[in-house]
This record gives sequence, C-alpha cells and structure tokens, in this order.
Amino acid sequence: MNRHDYAAKMELKKQNNISAGLVSERFPAVSGMVIHMTYYRKAHIPLLMVRTVNVFPTSYAYFKMDCMIKGCKGGGFDLTPVVSGMVKTHRKESKGTIVCRGDADVLEAGHASVEYAAVITYKKTPKNNS
Repeated sequence: MNRHDYAAKMELKKQNNISAGLVSERFPAVSGMVIHMTYYRKAHIPLLMVRTVNVFPTSYAYFKMDCMIKGCKGGGFDLTPVVSGMVKTHRKESKGTIVCRGDADVLEAGHASVEYAAVITYKKTPKNNS
C-alpha cells in the first residue's frame, strides 16, 4: 500500500468515526462497555489475535473492524447491530460469532471469523421516591 492509499484509508476511517458520533450521543444510557474479541482464520494455526476493547461515553460509536486477512476486499466485522440491539433491549451481555463476508481471488468463503463477548454497563437511573 502506498502513502496515498494509506492516507485515503485513514481519512475514510476518520470520516466513519465522525459520522458514527460519540457513544454518549448515540447511546446516552450507556456508561461503558467492554468487548472481548478472538480473531480466527482458516489456516494451520487458526488463532490470529485476541483483543479487548474498552468503550467509553467519549469513544466513537463505530464498531466495524476491517478483516485482518491480507487481500480481503469488502470484508470485516460489524458489531454495530450487536451493540444497538443490546442497548435497545437493555441487555448487559451478549456472545456470538461473526464471519467475514469479504472476498478475494485466493481466499475461500469464511476465511476469517471473530468470536465476541460484549458487556455493557448502563447509567444508574435515580429511583423516584414519590
């Protein structure tokens, strides 16, 4: 990837973050969340990476990660529907697997996946004593 491509990719990432808004704006009831992710690939050694992301009210509400497999185009892992669904139903925990749907000439379908465990903490609402 040359400098121009990298700069364009970073600008797109910046615009995506800005468009998503902040967690405090999009999900005002959320005080924080932790997302544990384990990345897998179809290979002799399938474990690619283990990652924990701490999300704060001041974080961008952008939950899409690119596929880490070189040559994958249009793939990635979008946790936005997971987070949105959890907040909508006020769920505190969710676990699941997302499979990359990207493609490339040399990659087979399902070439990468992420197992996630998300935990959301909500702001305490004051109890009405009347």
